[in-house]
Parts: sequence; C-alpha cells; structure tokens
Amino acid sequence: MKGSGKLPLDTVDIASGPIFIATMLWEAKILRERNQREFGDLDSWTGEQLSDPTDPPDPLVPVGYDTTDTRASLLMLLGNVTVNALLAPVFAKTTSTLYERRFFTIKNPVASWVTAFIAWDFIYYWSHRWQHERRLLWANHVTHHSSERYNLSTALRQPWQSYLTFFSYLPMPLLGFPPNQIAKASQLNLLYQYWIHTEVIDKLPPTAEAVLNTPSHHRVHHGANPHYIDKNYAGVFIVWDKLFGSFEPEHRRVKYGLTTNLDTHNPFQIAYHETTDIVRDVVQRRGWRTKLRSVLGRTGWDPDGSVT
Repeated sequence: MKGSGKLPLDTVDIASGPIFIATMLWEAKILRERNQREFGDLDSWTGEQLSDPTDPPDPLVPVGYDTTDTRASLLMLLGNVTVNALLAPVFAKTTSTLYERRFFTIKNPVASWVTAFIAWDFIYYWSHRWQHERRLLWANHVTHHSSERYNLSTALRQPWQSYLTFFSYLPMPLLGFPPNQIAKASQLNLLYQYWIHTEVIDKLPPTAEAVLNTPSHHRVHHGANPHYIDKNYAGVFIVWDKLFGSFEPEHRRVKYGLTTNLDTHNPFQIAYHETTDIVRDVVQRRGWRTKLRSVLGRTGWDPDGSVT
C-alpha cells in the first residue's frame, strides 16, 4: 500500500522484527549487568525535588525491564499494526487523490526525497506537539507515555487511533511529494526513534546532541518531572524544539510515565482509557461549550478553570 501511512511490507519492515527482538534482548542483558534504580524510587518526591536544578546533573541509573510491562508494549504494537492495516486503504486513497491535485511537481528526485524527509520530520514535530496540547489528540498519544519504564520495548508501545492524527501530513502530497516518498520518510523517521528509547546510552558527542534527537533528549520527553512535561517533541532533529521553545536538557533523574499512572497492563485500557474519560466527561459535564472543550480543549483542562 502506498500512502502517508505504510508501504507494503518491504525489506526494512521484514528485517525490523528480528532486529527489535535482538536489540531488546541485548539491551536487557546489558542493563542486568548494571546498577539499577529501585522501581518507583521517585514516587515520593515532590515536584520541587523532581525539578530542582542540581549541579552536576544526576547520573544516569536505569530502571530496567519488567516482563509484564514489555508484554503490554508488544501487545500495543500488535494492535497498532492491525488497526493501521485496516485503515491503510483509506489513508492510501486519500494521499493519492491529493497528490493527483498537487500544487507543485518536484522534478529532481534527490531534492524531492531529502525535502520530503525534512518536511515529514517538521510536520511530525507539530503533530506530536498538538497531541500533547489538545485532549482529543492526547487520547491517541497518551498510550506511548503510559509505561513507567524506559527501554527499547517502550518504543513499541504504539497507539491504536492513528485516524486522529492522519490529517497532519495531508499537506505533503498537495505540495508535490509522491505518496511512496511520504511513506518512506515516515517509516525511516519512526525507525530512527526506536533506538533513542534506551538507558544504555547516556550522552552522544556534543555535535550530535546539538542537532539530533538523542536518548538523553527523549528521556526528558518521557518524564513526568514538572519541568520535563511537554518538552522535546522532536522526531529526528532536535533543532525544531530549540527553534520553537520546547527544548529542555536532561538534568534531573527522570520519573517516567504519566502524572497519574495507570494501574493496569491491559492493552485495551492502555489504548482507550483517555477516550473513555472524554466520553464520561462529555456525558457528565453541563453546557455545550464545556462539553466541546472537554474534547477539543487543552489537555488537562477542567471546568473550574484549572489545567492539571
């Protein structure tokens, strides 16, 4: 299938499964040989403690793997692949139709491919940011943040409601990027993000840290520390965060997960708990403006005027 969703299973897709398994086993072995934090060690810390800018920075001490947590992440990946396969024809048809009505044609294939890769990453930054900032979109993305651990299996904890965010990439075919290039840019971008979900790697050389999204930068993104929330949205290039004011370096030890964590490993609850909460709020809250804001308003908005 061609489109901004997925390509047909190609060599990269076929190879990725064994590579995921091999690298997770490798990472788990390395982490077992290192000193690890006690799970939940930061649960009693106050917001001030979690955000206190100590100097020097906290050393990286991994949380490690948990079999039940990893199983949940793999089940989320299975559901993600299944849902996307069902939606693929719709996504492909939409992208192809828009490409037929494109405003431009980029004749140089190299320039087209390079620009498509950068454009997809730029749009990913904003799509990712909107998913944190707007509740309906957060209902999709919250899945990925639901693990209280951070390892390569966390990268595979993918959402099941991609139809909520597909619209973000619709400008690309209109601007002249062929559907196959859009799909390949998406594939490579998301594969890049797999390896940065690790506590095996501390910091990369300064030049890489300045330009690229790295494990250090992305650990911050998965943090529930007050000053880490809604930071470092980048896919490949961290420069977007630096340009648009959402960059935060890793300094304090990261408390992974949500501000209010889920007490479940049930994949359906992980996938749809926020959607269920939205439906409940729409039913229970009074006034159409309040109901609408409960769906489309800022993530964490409450009718009393607070944002949690």
